[in-house]
Amino acid sequence: MSTMNKQSGVNDDDDDDLYDDDNEDTQEGKYLSFRIGDEIYGIKICHVTEIVGIQKITEVPDMPAYVKGVINLRGNVIPVVDVRLRFNMKAREYDDRTCVIVVNVKDSPIGLVVDKVNEVISIQPTMISPPPSVSQSEINRYIQGIGRVDQDIIILLAIEEFLSVNNFVLNSLKQA
Repeated sequence: MSTMNKQSGVNDDDDDDLYDDDNEDTQEGKYLSFRIGDEIYGIKICHVTEIVGIQKITEVPDMPAYVKGVINLRGNVIPVVDVRLRFNMKAREYDDRTCVIVVNVKDSPIGLVVDKVNEVISIQPTMISPPPSVSQSEINRYIQGIGRVDQDIIILLAIEEFLSVNNFVLNSLKQA
C-alpha cells in the first residue's frame, strides 16, 4: 500500500508510476474538435497545448497569406496560421468565437486560428475511415481520416502534414 506525502501531495512509493500500466494512454482516441465554416475538424489532443482567444497578431513580411503573423503569448513569440485560409476558403472577420489553438509540432509551438472550438471528443479507431481517394489534391495529404460521432462527420487532420507540406510551412514559421 502506498502512502501520500501530505506536504508535497506526492506518492511516497518509488515504484509507483504516474501512469498505470494496466490502463491505456488517457489521450488515445481523443481529439479537439473545432469548426471552420459549417464543417467540424479534429486534431489529436496530444498536439494541443492550449486554447486562447484571438489577440493582436503582428504581421511578418514575405509569408504565405495563410500565415497571419506572430503573437506574443506570455513572452513566447508564436507563429499563427489561419486554418480557413490554409484551406483556401474565403477569409472572414474574427469575432468573439474565433480562437487560437496552440499546438506543438516538431517541438515548435504554432497557433491555429479557427472559427470556433467545440470540445474534446473520443473517437474509437473503428469509427474512423480513411480519407476519400476521390481527389489527389493537396488537402488530402493532410487528412488523417474521417471520424463519425453520432450523426456528425469530423475531418481529422494530420497536423504535422498540415503544417509541413514539403516542409515549407514549418520552415517558414521557424524563420519568422
